[in-house]
Amino acid sequence: MPSSKIKFLAGAAILALLGLAIFSTASDVDDDLMAKHRVFPSIGPGLRALRHGSDGKYYLLASPNVGIAIFDASGKQLKVISAPTSPAASDKPGTGAAVSFGEDLDVDSQGNLYVADRSSNQIKILSPDGQLLRSIDCNSPLSIAALPEGEVAVTEPHSDHLVTVFGAKGRLVREFGDPEPLSERADLNRFASIGRIAADPQGHVYYGYTYMPEPLVRMYDRFGFAKLDFQFTNIDAFSEARAMRREIQRQEKRTEPPSLQPILTAFGVDPVNGDLWMALHNTLLHFDKDANRKSEYQIYTRDGARMDANVILVEENRLLIGSDPLGVYEFARPDRAP
Repeated sequence: MPSSKIKFLAGAAILALLGLAIFSTASDVDDDLMAKHRVFPSIGPGLRALRHGSDGKYYLLASPNVGIAIFDASGKQLKVISAPTSPAASDKPGTGAAVSFGEDLDVDSQGNLYVADRSSNQIKILSPDGQLLRSIDCNSPLSIAALPEGEVAVTEPHSDHLVTVFGAKGRLVREFGDPEPLSERADLNRFASIGRIAADPQGHVYYGYTYMPEPLVRMYDRFGFAKLDFQFTNIDAFSEARAMRREIQRQEKRTEPPSLQPILTAFGVDPVNGDLWMALHNTLLHFDKDANRKSEYQIYTRDGARMDANVILVEENRLLIGSDPLGVYEFARPDRAP
């Protein structure tokens, strides 16, 4: 077998082992969290985002076959909008502007929807009934957050900065966040600094680094000034962090495009008290508003299946945690008295 193929297979094996090993065991786990039940049962494969609007409705994005499914406060499905072709989540055809491949979704206080459409290289702003209000050209947008005064923050993996903010008229107004210096390769540093964003009612922007060896969510004010780091630096994280750093060093010496396994897979912010919940596959970490780690859990469906979380919505008395393809499940908040 050619030596180049052997090296390729060896690298693939290392990445696979990293993916299996990351946070699979932890001596400081406080408890196993079992889901109470599944919610929004029509949504499973392709789940990308879950948001709760000020109107009480829930908005779920699933790509590429569904579009945006809207549910009322009780969890009853109302309609599907922006379906690419044939909707998979409803018997009724989707309405509104089509989304080719939505990577992320947010909703503002007026009920307007902001969609990161990676396939069309656009941010699409939709009215509450799904009609296209305007679009903003954006290179492969991965994550999106609606900000006050009609601004929208987005992450682009090829941008020089981590976060790009557009104004209400679609013009670039600011950029912030620099790639972490993890290697001598600029492209590897940029790839390793790819992340997702979220915003809270106060306008803070949270940036979660997908591949950072030590899991990290950084809080900025809306103007891009870093304020606080939520980071998992417990002894249980050290072996996985070392393994990821070794993989980064290995790729630093090579010429092929970077390829890393995700470490931080989801995070959510409590809109009331500012606590942050971070998912590392099926490990769930709870931090208070001052970035002190409070607890650590392993999460499972009601049937005992391991949940690799990719969305988290924090509500007053429950956590809604989703996984592709398992769907969304309700968990009682372990930090609340029963």
